[in-house]
Amino acid sequence: MFESAELGQEINKTDYEKEVPELREALLDVQHDLRESGKFQVIILIGGVDGAGKSETVKILNEWMDPRFIETNAMGAATEEELAHPPMWRFWRALPPRGKIGIFFGSWYTEPIVNMVYGTIKSRDLDRAMEGVIRFERMFLDEGALILKFWLHLSKDVQKKRLEKLEQNPETRWRVTETEWTHFKLYDKFRKISERALMHTSTPDAPWIIVEGTDPRYRYLTIGKEILSALRRRLDGGEQSAVPKPAPALPPVDEKFQLKSLDFSQNMTKKEYDKELEKYQRKLNLLVRSRKFRKISAILVFEGSDAAGKGGAVRRVTGALDPRSYRIIPIAAPTEEEKLHPYLWRFWRNIPRNGNFTIFDRSWYGRLLVERVEGFCSPADWMRAYGEINDFEEQLARSGGVVIKFWLSITKDEQLKRFREREVTGFKRFKITEEDWRNRKRWNKYELAIGEMIDRTSTDTAPWTVVEANNKYYARIKILKEICERIEAAM
Repeated sequence: MFESAELGQEINKTDYEKEVPELREALLDVQHDLRESGKFQVIILIGGVDGAGKSETVKILNEWMDPRFIETNAMGAATEEELAHPPMWRFWRALPPRGKIGIFFGSWYTEPIVNMVYGTIKSRDLDRAMEGVIRFERMFLDEGALILKFWLHLSKDVQKKRLEKLEQNPETRWRVTETEWTHFKLYDKFRKISERALMHTSTPDAPWIIVEGTDPRYRYLTIGKEILSALRRRLDGGEQSAVPKPAPALPPVDEKFQLKSLDFSQNMTKKEYDKELEKYQRKLNLLVRSRKFRKISAILVFEGSDAAGKGGAVRRVTGALDPRSYRIIPIAAPTEEEKLHPYLWRFWRNIPRNGNFTIFDRSWYGRLLVERVEGFCSPADWMRAYGEINDFEEQLARSGGVVIKFWLSITKDEQLKRFREREVTGFKRFKITEEDWRNRKRWNKYELAIGEMIDRTSTDTAPWTVVEANNKYYARIKILKEICERIEAAM
């Protein structure tokens, strides 16, 4: 795979100086057009062997284009804060918005490759990591992003000479450390494993471009021209990759839905409730204060029918916790900033570090519910969201997150009763809006969407707990008990 990048390709100084001004002007023009269109973001990965000119290439790109609209990310070793979150968290936070270019000097490929070389992971772990990378990039491609991946290569002999030259120069000596020489000793292993990773992840919509890094002029012109060509093709109406469309579920022919089979007859008296509430709030408090809890995080998702009692349930959960140990994230319509990023971006930003407790009052499932039913997104968007959400939650679980999801369900008659109570009760009147009444008219559509959502996204790592919520006391205790059991099991 790397043989074509060991041919000694180079550009003479005269030709280089002739081509650069025109290329820089064209890059600035296409960058302006990207900014004006605001239709997609550009993600540029610069990877490769030590000494191949990665940092110099990033510097040149910032010189040739307007650096105000380029977000350059040098992704080195993860910080303590980053290690306390899922591995992809730090990359999600660094993604550029639509209309901008994000350059990643070091990326989501670096750690799996290095870990494989040093033997801290096995072949199957590398393959699994690369499959995850493909899904990760596929998500952005489906959102319209342009991903350009460059791998700067040097032969073993050339790399040795490059490192020795850098080391001999007092001005560049600092760039060659023991790490670079250790990597050089493992050159053959790095080459083999890098080739495997690149072959696995060079997809039609995000292929790897191998660039010989020996001659800087050749390197700069090759990468600059490729960026210009890819951007111009997209902006001038080049075809976007086709989005895979999973088959939607059809309504059952016998009109039976999971929510229609629930038993809403469960009851609990106020006396029983007070006793159970004290028991499970005390238990939850002790669990979260345990030293073992510092190794995990709790991510609670509350979804449900309008007026099903989500707010009351959340208050009973937080009533057991120290206010310093939890956050409540209320999810409403996305802001203008959030609309400039891929759908899951705003949720990744709020994922807690280990030892913390985060409650989402509504969540990423809005795409499968209100956005689907109200037509706020295309069928292709919400149909592919099933897989994206399952992958998202699996990443959280693999990193120690306990994902606990509740769907609070009430009958249609009970909802009507609660709506009318809210309209006549002064301190509850703010809870009822025209939108609630409008949603009620779409009860059957929501019922189908909810049933399909629960069926497709209830997994072993993040199962749904459906709560029969006609009796609020019963619902709150069921929720607290489930939270305690899941956290206790995880610890």
